[in-house]
Amino acid sequence: MKLSFFGATHAVTGSCHCLEVGGKKILIDCGLQQGRDEHDDNALDFSPSYIDYVIVTHAHIDHSGRIPLLMKEGFQGQIFTTRLTGELLSIMLRDSAFIQESDAQWQNQKGKRAGRPEVEPLYTVADAEAALEQIFTVEYGQTLDLCEGVKIRFRDAGHLLGSSIVEIWAKEGDVERKLVFSGDLGNVDQPIIRDPEFLEEADYVVMESTYGDRDHEVPESYTEALAQLIDDTFAQGGNVVIPSFAVGRTQELLYFLREIKNEGLVKTHPDFQVCVDSPLAAEATKIYAGDLRGYLDEEAIAVLQGGENLFTFPGLTLVQSTDESKALNLDPRSKVIISASGMCDAGRIRHHLKHNLWRSECAVVFVGYQAEGSLGRRLLEGAKSVKLFGEEIAVNARIVNFKGLSSHADRTHLLDWIGRFSPAPKQVFVVHGDSPVTDLFAQTLNDRGIPAHAPLYQEVYDLAENVMLAKGIVLEPKRVSGGAAQGSPAFVRLLDVSKQLEALISRSRGRPNKDLAKLADQLRQVMENWEN
Repeated sequence: MKLSFFGATHAVTGSCHCLEVGGKKILIDCGLQQGRDEHDDNALDFSPSYIDYVIVTHAHIDHSGRIPLLMKEGFQGQIFTTRLTGELLSIMLRDSAFIQESDAQWQNQKGKRAGRPEVEPLYTVADAEAALEQIFTVEYGQTLDLCEGVKIRFRDAGHLLGSSIVEIWAKEGDVERKLVFSGDLGNVDQPIIRDPEFLEEADYVVMESTYGDRDHEVPESYTEALAQLIDDTFAQGGNVVIPSFAVGRTQELLYFLREIKNEGLVKTHPDFQVCVDSPLAAEATKIYAGDLRGYLDEEAIAVLQGGENLFTFPGLTLVQSTDESKALNLDPRSKVIISASGMCDAGRIRHHLKHNLWRSECAVVFVGYQAEGSLGRRLLEGAKSVKLFGEEIAVNARIVNFKGLSSHADRTHLLDWIGRFSPAPKQVFVVHGDSPVTDLFAQTLNDRGIPAHAPLYQEVYDLAENVMLAKGIVLEPKRVSGGAAQGSPAFVRLLDVSKQLEALISRSRGRPNKDLAKLADQLRQVMENWEN
């Protein structure tokens, strides 16, 4: 009986763990690596044809995004998850596949001109469709006999609609062990969904630690704080631009904005317009407006019983086409624009930032985690300008971070959750956190008498004997600099040339304008050729 770790080890994304019991291999999550966590182009480190089952904790792409790749490379088993996660996967995996195909097409258009060989998408829409046909869904609390010697049950993780903690009872010969996979544990007192469930018994726990080193800063009232910001921005004639994850966070924002409208909290423009510019978010919102029995918290149930819709209100527009998206920035009226992606590294949000970041009367509001290296993180860290679509854009807009608005449990609530197990597990495997955070959280658990460590990539653990069989390796993130690694001789040469160029420009002050203009045009051409 073994557990192997193939993702989210000393990293926030790419969840993927494999349980071997009774001759069966069971994959718990199979997510895409994203941002600085990415290495080796998301290749799989095992043969999918040997995997018998996949269990999905929730629909976010960093937990589910490589499932179509499993199908492409030979997986033929069943995929188990909750009913609402299954519905969300139906739109998210198709959307992810479309992005994979589009990215490959774009790379091939550029590569053809440069004489490079064609690249294939990581997977296709057809692969995603094949994966969706293999999904089998159950409700929270339903115990399922997965195979001989293995039972599973999904419990509410309170992170996203349908998100789950997974309990697994495994028996091999005379050895029986219970495992708990936390998935992503939700923040408490979120709108719409319930708080995470507490569990009390497990031999082993695989636990996330995204915010394992800090607590959230919670404002007194989300609705009042957001309404005040909207009011202040509209009074200056600006737009409020909110980069938001299409599934989960966007629907929470709509829930808050409905309350703001109902209570008349925006005084200057009580009938203000809210535009959701994300086709994926629009599709997800339809699911959120469907059959949610068994998934909602008491407050949301009360709203529905009062005859209201949770996510619609006067002034709401769900933008679909590209032309409609472009028209938002031609409309002079102040509005709230919610658009994906949440970290600003892709999608329509980048167009809205291009048109609004330089305007001092506008505001950009962050409502979720911004990974290191992302455009969102750079804006939060005070960047004075950013490059969008090859153009340098000044950052004059007000940048606001709603730190308390998070779908992840913070340090206090993570410790509360794991502290409910009695007796303590034999071992807690700390995953899903930046490298310093996983180590710090594991040490915190050890200090509290809970055995814990942060596994490395490809670590293998013997669950029968409670010993490590293979230590694993430290992964290097994939280089994104086009070949020059930070600190390499070539990169050092490039930095040296940049200093020489800066000195040359400084010495050129006072030379004829036509010469300066010619040099500027030549440098701009070099930069554009490099970018393209």
